[in-house]
This record gives sequence, C-alpha cells and structure tokens, in this order.
Amino acid sequence: MPDTMSALRPLAWIERLWSSIADRGRAFADVPATTIAPLERARHLAAALLSGRGEASGAALARELLRVLAGLDAAGRLEFHRFLAGGFLPDPVALTSAATAYLADPTPARATALAEAAEPPRQELLRRINHGQGGTAALVALRQEVLGNLRGNPELAPLDADLRHLFSSWFNRGFLELRRIDWNTPAAVLEKLIVYEAVHEIEGWNDLRRRLAPDRRCFAFFHPALPGEPLIFVEVALVQGLADAVQPLLAPDTDNAAQMARAGAPDTAIFYSISNCQEGLRGISFGNFLIKQVVEELMAELPQLRRFATLSPVPGFRRWLAREAEAGRATLPGDGDPPAEESRAEMLGHCARYLTEAAPGRGDPVARFHLGNGARLERINWRGNLAPRGIAESFGLMVNYLYDRDTIEANHEAYARVGSVARSRAVEALLAPALGRRERG
Repeated sequence: MPDTMSALRPLAWIERLWSSIADRGRAFADVPATTIAPLERARHLAAALLSGRGEASGAALARELLRVLAGLDAAGRLEFHRFLAGGFLPDPVALTSAATAYLADPTPARATALAEAAEPPRQELLRRINHGQGGTAALVALRQEVLGNLRGNPELAPLDADLRHLFSSWFNRGFLELRRIDWNTPAAVLEKLIVYEAVHEIEGWNDLRRRLAPDRRCFAFFHPALPGEPLIFVEVALVQGLADAVQPLLAPDTDNAAQMARAGAPDTAIFYSISNCQEGLRGISFGNFLIKQVVEELMAELPQLRRFATLSPVPGFRRWLAREAEAGRATLPGDGDPPAEESRAEMLGHCARYLTEAAPGRGDPVARFHLGNGARLERINWRGNLAPRGIAESFGLMVNYLYDRDTIEANHEAYARVGSVARSRAVEALLAPALGRRERG
C-alpha cells in the first residue's frame, strides 16, 4: 500500500517556517489571557490580529486564533461567525467621501479609491488568518460551516460573500496542479477519493483499483496550500465507441491482460464521473479547466483518441417531468422502474426537450455545466444507469456530452449569449415528435 504520509510532505518545510516565525512573534503579540472565555478570547484575538502590523506577531496571533476556534463547539463557532459577519465593516465616513468624490469626478484614480474604501476590513482579517499554520484549510472548513448555517442564519451572507471572493483568487487556475491518480498515489489521497466520489459510489478498495486500471484514468486538481486534499477529480474510461451505459464501466474486472489490451486500442475517452471534494469551495469553478486540461493530457498520451465525451446523469429530469405532467404537458410512464420498453420513444423525447429548452441559469445542473463549457448534447441513452439513484433521478436515462475541440468555443458563446444548445442530429430527431405530442396535448 502506498505511503500514507508522503502526500503531506510538500508543505512540511513551510509549516516549520511559519511555526518558527509564530514562536518568535509571540513575545510581541497582544495575546489575551487564557482565563478569558474561549469565545471572547477569539474575538479579542481577531481584533488584535487586524490591528497588528508585525509579520511575526501576526503569525502568532493567527495561530492562536485558529487554535482557539478549533476548541469551540458548533454553537461557539456559529457565534464567532456572526461576530465576523456583523462587524469589520467599511468606514461609513470614508466610504461616503470616496463615493461622493467619484460621482463628482469619475476618474480611474477615484474609482480605485472607492473600491478600497468599500472593501470591508473583514477581508483583510481573513487574509491574516490565512497566514496561520493550516489557515487555508481552516478557512475552507469555516466556509463549509457557514454554508451549512446560511439558510437559518441569513446574517452570515456577508461573511460567505467575502470568503467566496477571496477563494476565487486564492484558488485561481494558475495555482492549481493537475495530477494523475493511480494505484501508486499515496493511500491518504486514495482514501479521499472513496469518500468524495459523488456520482457513482466507490465500494471499497477493490472497486477503486478497478477504476485505476490500465484502461482507466483518473485526474485531480490540487492546491499548494492543501497538498493532500484533491479539490475535484474526474474518472475516465478508455473505450471503443460511445459508451451508452455506466454499469458496464463500473463492473468488476480482474483480467489485467484484457485491461492492458483495451488500454492500447481505445478511440474514445468517456468522462463518467466528476466529483467536487471541498464543500467549502462551493461556487469556485474548477471543472471546466479540469476537463479541458485532461483532454490535452490524454491526447498527448494517446494520440489515437478521436472522441472525448461524458456519460452523465440527468439529476433533474424526474422532477421536471412530474411538473410537466401536473401541467398537462406530459404523461408520466406507467408502473415500473425503470419504465417499460414501450415508453422509450416518448421518454427520450421528453428528456431531449428538458435538456434543450433550458436557458443559462436554469434547467439541469449537469447539462448547464457541460453545455456552458462548450460541449454538444450528443445522445440520450435509454437505461443508461439502472442503479437506484439513476432510476430515482432520471428513470435510468443518461446523456453523452461531446467535447469537440473545433467547436467548443463557438458552442460556449452561443449558450452563454442566447441559451442556444448545441445538439446532434440524433437529438434533433427526438425533439420533433416530442414537440408534436406537446402541441396536441
């Protein structure tokens, strides 16, 4: 089994450096006494961290604040999050002055001054917290908690907005590292793949080994501040032809010779699972960069590949069809899950309409992702996923989205501008009878 600690080594020297700086800076830091209640101590530490100027003392304060926050219970952390969200606001006098000056004379310099005055000091506090040892991971975890509490505590929205704004810069594509995951990858990372797989559950180590076999590929994005934590990963099957069902791709296969033979003669790469790993980074887009870079990697390794496509779920289809049926615009299939064969044409037509009528910002989230990245709606597959989740979400239907390098940008622009869905002739053929049924209804 791979070394479970090697994934943690790249940051070891940085961690030792920051720890050393924090140790030296503690003598210069305004660290509140330990006799103060932990929540109040966290508030004092935050205020001291923002008002301080020294690098060493700041590192000491950030480390102590992170240590105190880690010791709070969920209720205490929620109160601290409210403290962050409700305070550290822009100076109203300075902001009003800058806004008035800009309105009177809208020059670039005054626009810059207005932007600086409008930025809440909370963002600078979060930057300084990030200087603490393990600060990035702690802030990602903090946002995960904020997102979990946001619905019942809308006052946390400013804190969430600031974290998302900062993460969009800190996790910029230029900082991300693409790594291929294989059976020699450290076990600490492989274990996370099992935990984070969000589309098709990985049922233990044997299942994972199959997904990393010679006729498979797995790639993930990593960030230097989180070296052992994948941010997002994609699983790829190297096959001949366009795969129309996921169960054969997930089936156990212990014939290594057959795997090697298939790996040497594929013409199609099927992206059958993409999983985001960090809930605290929700809304920070990685997937579009990941797919495009993996396509380049695969083309360099396997120049005989002619197609790059997904085999994707349609998670919103059943709910949409139920609403259409209630409105009298569609008919739900009869008894049986998955639906009987005689409903095939009608169901495929409904699904084609569902996927093509949605404008940007609406419709199926998976379709929105791939179409927004410039893919073409290539084929809708009957009984593509007969697992309970696939049936519950989409009556077992799955979709191939084709990534054609020559048309990606044009497809993306057409979708972003007017909601035009690039689609194949096969999908067009499904639409005509579906629209006719709708008009007759």
